[in-house]
Amino acid sequence: MNLPNFLQEGHFAEIGSHAFTAPEIISFACKYDTQYFHLDGEAARTSMFGGLCASGWHTTAMWMRKQRDYTAAILAGLEAKRLAGVEFGPSGGFRDLKWPHPVFAGDVISYTNKTVSCRPSASRLGWHVVSGEMGGRNQHGQNVMQFVSIVLVRSPA
Repeated sequence: MNLPNFLQEGHFAEIGSHAFTAPEIISFACKYDTQYFHLDGEAARTSMFGGLCASGWHTTAMWMRKQRDYTAAILAGLEAKRLAGVEFGPSGGFRDLKWPHPVFAGDVISYTNKTVSCRPSASRLGWHVVSGEMGGRNQHGQNVMQFVSIVLVRSPA
């Protein structure tokens, strides 16, 4: 199979970073995860985390934002080279989501993806089932988020 490099097994990409601020952490938590250690810095000091920290869902949502920006850049690059036919489709799901270290206000998280496998879809001609290891690390190199993702990608190869 002559697939684009980002679909080849072992392809690793740094897809962007995000700086988490206290107001952003609190705003997300007010809407989606109202646990006190995400809402109140003072109260969070007495929690097991010792300070205000982002919801794991917030951390993962920012990965998704960076992933969408990354895939848009890939598509724009292919279009500029007049290489048509690649389309990012829906996710087939994820597994093994972990948040091994909290994300605190002031942390900068760098997000990555690594293609683990890519195989032709058995039911959709021209589409591939892509599995990847996704992650995020803080400025100290600590792993703060990881999961395995499945996504459908159409490619003429």
